[in-house]
Amino acid sequence: MPKLKTHSGAKKRFNLTKNGKVKRSRAYKSHILNKKDRKRKRRLRMATMTDVTNVKAIKKLIPYK
Repeated sequence: MPKLKTHSGAKKRFNLTKNGKVKRSRAYKSHILNKKDRKRKRRLRMATMTDVTNVKAIKKLIPYK
């Protein structure tokens, strides 16, 4: 079987945990931060797990991670 290409955008955005779950960072924290309150910005810093409906597709994009 030939080697698979890793999707460049996906490898920068997603990581796999030891249990095989897909970890991602949250959106909406790059600009226009002055109207977002402190509590919301603090929550946006925390990583989260990807929804189970997308895990299969993301794992295909990052086969060697």
